[in-house]
Amino acid sequence: MRIGILGLGRIGAFHAETLSGLDIVDSLVLTDPFADAAKAAAEKFGGEVVDSPEALLAAGVDGIVVAAATDAHPALILAGVEAGIPVFCEKPVAKHMSDGVAVLKAVQGKGVPIQIGYNRRFDAGFVAARAAVQAGELGKLHTVRSTTLDPAPPPAAYVAVSGGIFRDCSVHDFDIIRWVTGREVTEVYAVGGNRGADYIKEAGDADTTGAILTLDDGTIAVISNSRHNARGYDVRMELHGFQDSIAVGLEDKLPLRSVEPGVTFPAGTPHDFFMDRFTAAYRAELTAFTEVVAGSRPSPCTVEDALEAGWIAEACTLSLHEHRPVTIAEVRGA
Repeated sequence: MRIGILGLGRIGAFHAETLSGLDIVDSLVLTDPFADAAKAAAEKFGGEVVDSPEALLAAGVDGIVVAAATDAHPALILAGVEAGIPVFCEKPVAKHMSDGVAVLKAVQGKGVPIQIGYNRRFDAGFVAARAAVQAGELGKLHTVRSTTLDPAPPPAAYVAVSGGIFRDCSVHDFDIIRWVTGREVTEVYAVGGNRGADYIKEAGDADTTGAILTLDDGTIAVISNSRHNARGYDVRMELHGFQDSIAVGLEDKLPLRSVEPGVTFPAGTPHDFFMDRFTAAYRAELTAFTEVVAGSRPSPCTVEDALEAGWIAEACTLSLHEHRPVTIAEVRGA
């Protein structure tokens, strides 16, 4: 099949490399507002370069991958749907929830599949954790812990437009908690602090946050995020039930050092980047998209799914700023 990629920055180029390695993908069509970015990707991974999204949609593509700047997501999703072409779009659906809701309303009933890029759904550990929950191996859950710690903060230019740590980072934790547990979040309480880069505080954001989520069955989820984790890129989940407890991410590249006498775990070189930690998951995610394009499976992460994670991020952001618990119903109705 022939896949178009809109946006050839860091993640778009990574997707171009991944797609070029899939047997089912015969050719790529690439476009980016910065022509040199598309040209460089084409030279490295192969593909035809066109000068606009309109030209790409007219180039006979079977599916499109949207990896452009967040502000461009809504228009590009809608353009793909109007052309009848299956869409894969990196999260979020839109920078603002109101725009995301508008996208959802516009695409409903169109019959064109849309997959939003939450890659943890394709990581082997998270897949196994979900299977364990679904099989009842843990019994009723009582506690979930989810962690995302970045080795270093993103650039100031990114922080200024990202919408904040809950919307651009923690949202991955929110999505995977919903997916693994099969439950919805009803209420949040969030805190945050700034002990690192001054530009994060100046942008009105926090560099380290914690959140308590109450799920609809009473399970408590504890979320920990930070822009500063010098040892590496740390993504983990623990699930504790009345019959058993399991963990995702406890492997030899875990960026955590034990000081227990005689303990050598973890023994490997720590993960230092999200592309390192989730290389296999990204490949599985895009393989799934080719199956969506082929019509052999439904979207594994819909616009509706992405918006649910977004509402949790909205609630946590409000909770952080107002120092109080916030229900999902409150932000959804705002």
